[in-house]
Amino acid sequence: MDDDFYLRQTPYSDPGDLDTGGLPRDPRRLAAAVRGLVMHRGEGGLLGYAVPEERLSHDAESRYVTEMLRILRERGDAPLTERRPPEGRFVGTCRDFSLLLCALLRATGTPARLRCGFATYFAEDWYEDHWVTEYRAPDGGWRLADAQVHAGYDVPFDPMDVPRDAFLVAGDVWRGCREGRLDPETCGFSPVAGLRGLWFVRGNVLRDLAALNGVELLPWDGWEPGLGKGAPLTEDDLAAADAVAAARSGEDVRRLYGDPRLTVPAEITSYTAGLGDRKVRLPSSPPA
Repeated sequence: MDDDFYLRQTPYSDPGDLDTGGLPRDPRRLAAAVRGLVMHRGEGGLLGYAVPEERLSHDAESRYVTEMLRILRERGDAPLTERRPPEGRFVGTCRDFSLLLCALLRATGTPARLRCGFATYFAEDWYEDHWVTEYRAPDGGWRLADAQVHAGYDVPFDPMDVPRDAFLVAGDVWRGCREGRLDPETCGFSPVAGLRGLWFVRGNVLRDLAALNGVELLPWDGWEPGLGKGAPLTEDDLAAADAVAAARSGEDVRRLYGDPRLTVPAEITSYTAGLGDRKVRLPSSPPA
């Protein structure tokens, strides 16, 4: 059942009228294609490209793959498998690399899903807010793929098989914090940004649960007071996140998402640094 569920496109990953006939089916080649289409908005210096301010502010607000593809078409008509110069790429975040790879994997027959969590390979002694793609490998196991990572990143692993102690899904970090094995003050968005702590980890737990249920949010989406910066967590907040972190099966994941405390509502707030806080009405989610 999980494979059938994660082969289906969601309102977020659906590539619309994209002709997928020319795409490779191999996950590694698809990830390479995504790396040639998307650049992280913090990679301008690495690629020797001064990213226009408008692209920094607007590209990553593209909630849907159809919007990403529209922007890419406006910047060039080359096939998606052809590597683009920086000026022809979509300027996004880790979530955009992950969502586009997820969409292409599903479109070419590989079950895939987004995972929200924390990476240990961007800064020493720090768990960085991050998104990757999880896909079904030929041997039947699930693998973590980080399509953002390329030759310019010094990582000691294959980006198509990220070790589970290099990228930790949000529930694993939550359990580590609750059990005293991890310091929540070392978990967040950038060591210098001030966005860190147990409240932040809980937000990623909820976003990961949503993504596993086909609601692939932007990293800065929120919908209740407990997701606000530095928000104190109630016993109910803690217990609900504990339950999500303990989930082990697809049945558990879908059952928990039916809990009103854990379900993303139809209207959310997008806390956008460049464009200000905005109310957003989400599309209907696919049925669990």
